[in-house]
Amino acid sequence: MKTIFYSKALLGLSAIIFTMTACSDQFLQDMKNYDNTSTEIYDYYSGADGRINDLYYWCQPNIQGASGARLWQFPSMGLQDDHSQSTEEYSGFGCFVDPQKDLNTVTGTDQAPEYFQGTSPYSLNANAWGRIRNINDAITGIENGALSQDEKDELLGQAYFLRAWCYYYLVRYYGGVPIVTTVLNASSESVVPRSTTKACIDFICEDLDKAASMLRKRTLEGRWSGSDYGRVTTGTALALKGRVLLLWASPLFNRDNDPTRWQTAYEFMTQAKPDIDACGYGLANEDAPGINGSGWASMFLGLSGNPEGVWVSLYNRNVPDLAPDYQRNNTWEQQIRPANTLGNNGKTPSAMIVDLFPMKDGKRPSSYNSYSKLEASAIQYDPEHPYLDRDPRFYRTFAFPGEYWRFQGDPNTGTSCNPYTGTEYILWNYVWYNDPAKYNDPTSTDSYGADNLLDNVHGMYIRKFSDDLDVNSTPNYDYNTEGKSVGFRCCQTSTMEIRYAEVLLNLAEAACMTGNMPEAVSILQRIRKRAGYSSDNNYGLPANISGDQAACMSAILYERQIEFAYEGKRFEDMRRWLLFDGGVNFASIGAKELTGWGG
Repeated sequence: MKTIFYSKALLGLSAIIFTMTACSDQFLQDMKNYDNTSTEIYDYYSGADGRINDLYYWCQPNIQGASGARLWQFPSMGLQDDHSQSTEEYSGFGCFVDPQKDLNTVTGTDQAPEYFQGTSPYSLNANAWGRIRNINDAITGIENGALSQDEKDELLGQAYFLRAWCYYYLVRYYGGVPIVTTVLNASSESVVPRSTTKACIDFICEDLDKAASMLRKRTLEGRWSGSDYGRVTTGTALALKGRVLLLWASPLFNRDNDPTRWQTAYEFMTQAKPDIDACGYGLANEDAPGINGSGWASMFLGLSGNPEGVWVSLYNRNVPDLAPDYQRNNTWEQQIRPANTLGNNGKTPSAMIVDLFPMKDGKRPSSYNSYSKLEASAIQYDPEHPYLDRDPRFYRTFAFPGEYWRFQGDPNTGTSCNPYTGTEYILWNYVWYNDPAKYNDPTSTDSYGADNLLDNVHGMYIRKFSDDLDVNSTPNYDYNTEGKSVGFRCCQTSTMEIRYAEVLLNLAEAACMTGNMPEAVSILQRIRKRAGYSSDNNYGLPANISGDQAACMSAILYERQIEFAYEGKRFEDMRRWLLFDGGVNFASIGAKELTGWGG
């Protein structure tokens, strides 16, 4: 079968039907989906592989699912969801930080949202435990099937990784949960007690060790390629285990700041990094930062062969009327573009994140005091002109007035009368008022944007992941096809749940917390070099950072905040480091107070 992996593995029911009709096994032809099948399917590689592909579809992070009630299945990936709105990235309040909501898990209208397990009684896959059940079924079936050992290892390695991912996502919110490794009968006797958090962490790590070992021959000594690009590898399993150990060592679970947890995480990541590198992962465009972060930004547009993507979700540009229908599009480009490009009116960053980005010398603005251990920039920050003299990544994360934000396509449909074709597009988003008296009235809505933006205007736009680097090349999207006035439809820009920069910054965090600050600093320097800084001023880092653990950790968290902006990482960083309130209210809910670092 010559379908590319994002079509083959991430399809749902239509893909399953295609897989069955494409193979010669008669018993498969009548199957309707892999959630209801006989054990014979595991005696054939095509059948067992189809089962694994279906598990990818339900378990793999998907930017389309990361909003509203779908957060039970997928992690935040930068959309304006309850996670991101609980950080500096968007204005407003996510439910976790809304001062008007007293969240509880028992009664009332402000109950903690049931994001993480799912509530549907009609679909196994619409529930975390249903997905785990299906993974357990696949593991048992493959282990007892008639495939060769090499084939079993290749498939089981992926299944163990996906089970570890499902448990990681549960444990980071609930702590200890029941550990289920078999397909249980639907009866009152099938009761599995809740395990401790430590037991769950150990179980996740064991599954990831199995995955790394089983996939070694296929992905480290060999390589996934072609239609298999996007599957997990030995490096993916090791990278996720590093993230799990970092979570276990962090203040959320490590109230006493037990140094052995940090040491375990550091030693593992140090030992795992050569294998992660050997799988072909690395910093994309490390020696080519480009002007104003253009080289750094181009890594987000790569598909197969992008070394940055340790675990990627792939999309395509297929349209709904294809037969069979393998549509899986990324709508991010459509969502972030302004209305006068036939985008979806854009996404607006909060003033907080715009104000906190470093200045061009790499140091925090003097008006931003959240990282008091880091020295302030001598460059004056002007909030009226926030785009002056900023970190190179600022210019690829945000769009502002007067900036070229080009695209391929013509937004003038005969009724829209927008001012430019795509290759000439400049964002002019200043506003004017019918009544001058309304200019200084913050409650007034009587303002209009230039260039046909009218009342769809924003002061700043989120630009990250946008395919606007080379309008002469083939874009990652189809624009306004078939006469439909929808702009950037059918985008295939891939998303990265784990990228190599995170592997490095996870190691830097563990190095810092074990007293290896010079190693942590060298990683920060490497990340900042790729962003566009130079050694002339120590890549914008404080001179004393190698000798001050608190300053070093501040620099790491600040770097993560900038490097991973709108990638869904900030909420988890704030949560595991207790940056919402520092754990000051733990005692009031009966939780153990912090003792590490003086509380």
